[in-house]
Amino acid sequence: MIEIGRINTLTALRKTSVGVFLGDLSDRQTDDYANDILLPNKYVPETLEIDDEIDVFVYTDSEDRPIATTLTPTIQRDEFASLQVVAVTSAGAFLDWGLEKDLLVPHREQARPMEVGRWYVVFMYLDSRTDRLVASSKVNRFLDPDVSDLQTGDEVQLLAYETTDLGVNVIINNRYKGLIYANEIFRTVRPGDPLIGYIKNVRDDNLVDVSLQRTGFENVEPNAQRILATLKAENGFLPLTDNSPPEAIYKALEMSKKTFKKAIGTLYRERKIMIEEKGIRLSA
Repeated sequence: MIEIGRINTLTALRKTSVGVFLGDLSDRQTDDYANDILLPNKYVPETLEIDDEIDVFVYTDSEDRPIATTLTPTIQRDEFASLQVVAVTSAGAFLDWGLEKDLLVPHREQARPMEVGRWYVVFMYLDSRTDRLVASSKVNRFLDPDVSDLQTGDEVQLLAYETTDLGVNVIINNRYKGLIYANEIFRTVRPGDPLIGYIKNVRDDNLVDVSLQRTGFENVEPNAQRILATLKAENGFLPLTDNSPPEAIYKALEMSKKTFKKAIGTLYRERKIMIEEKGIRLSA
């Protein structure tokens, strides 16, 4: 079955003056050509022959007819991504997603009026009423409330999408909502930033707390190694102590103050560093 809004592996069926028609042979029961998809000439590889398979993205053209392209968009159906607005009309806002035809965000799907040149995190879906691919910046309603698959300590892919008084809301694994608390962020995080994170806590109300660093002892050893490597690069001394500001620690080592203290405690017990009044030093 050919899926609009996704990359499909299709078979070249016949060549015409306008391009090559493709089809899904596994779903083909007759010689009816109604469901064949055109790959326009400008996207047809010189080496493509009849009966060859090819990976193409299927979407709808300006006349709402399914069409194929070898271009790879920056978002596919049922995914989230950060995209830039290139135009605003009476129909809505249009986003650049890497294809010739821009992606529409109808006015009703805009969390707030979109502006040309700005970037927004959106979800793309197939509108059942029109059979058109459209996007929405009202991302919360597309997030899965069932977070039972997530476990504390899991490494996850994140997409920041909203800044609040509590911190930064993120999309976890292109599916769930999570929160990174403001007091645990030690670098600039903006909506649209892709991140690697770790599940800190899955609460009884199905809200998910996320950290940008591993929690507990699992985080100590790699960070201890990072401190050692940084010490060696800095001639054996770092002007950081328990009393250093969290921002200074993150700038030098990209770790929280709590993690730093655990890591230097481990290194000190192993006699790999000395803790001095003005910083830490590699042991001789």
